[in-house]
Amino acid sequence: MYVVCKNHVERAIDRFVEEFEDAPDIVDLKETEFSDWDPPATCVECGEKAEFLVV
Repeated sequence: MYVVCKNHVERAIDRFVEEFEDAPDIVDLKETEFSDWDPPATCVECGEKAEFLVV
């Protein structure tokens, strides 16, 4: 699972495919709320505001 900004979505997808050999789901964090989990607020790559969850 990767929480990333818009600029790093493709890199996160590539890493996911390389690690799991399967296509990930992309979740837009602006449109989704989680009842039991708060996603990290920043991108794991650069520290900018996180926008997507790649799972």
